[in-house]
Amino acid sequence: MKKDILIVGVGGQGSLLASRILGALFLSQGLDCKLSEVHGMSQRGGSVVTYVRAGDEISSPMVSDGEADLVISFEALEALRYAHTLKKGGTLVYSTQRIMPMPVITGAAVYPDDIASRLAAYDLKVLAFDAESAAEKAGNVRAANVALLGAASPIIGGTPEEWEAVIRATVPPKFVDVNLRAFALGLEEAGKN
Repeated sequence: MKKDILIVGVGGQGSLLASRILGALFLSQGLDCKLSEVHGMSQRGGSVVTYVRAGDEISSPMVSDGEADLVISFEALEALRYAHTLKKGGTLVYSTQRIMPMPVITGAAVYPDDIASRLAAYDLKVLAFDAESAAEKAGNVRAANVALLGAASPIIGGTPEEWEAVIRATVPPKFVDVNLRAFALGLEEAGKN
């Protein structure tokens, strides 16, 4: 068994915490796990990509284009930007949140309105939902990263008890309960699709 996952987003959205939660989950299952973080201008709202690979024996943390099983995107344009990394029939779980990149803010580019239709051109399973609203309902909009993990958890695997244990072990104690609620709301969203 091997799982190749990309977590993509914009700096400050919690993609690194999400990758640590995933890594802890895979390690708790006795799998070899490698993480690799690629920071763009993350401190300035730039793209952040984290590769998470798990299996019996993983030699490299990188995932080649067209080989990812799952992409979890914290922002809509980032979902479109990294859809090509998924293998045919792979799964894309993404938040419908839109964060305007600097070229859009300065007027040098236009944020695309047709992201969903462009993604339909790929041979993918897609789950798009408003993860920020789910996190806000859970008690803190910053828990959108864990809501996305909840939505992706049926594809990733792991029991509810395993997920709860790694969230409790990875998230700062004062934020555990809100993150557990966000995870449950994300999982509920996955059940609707």
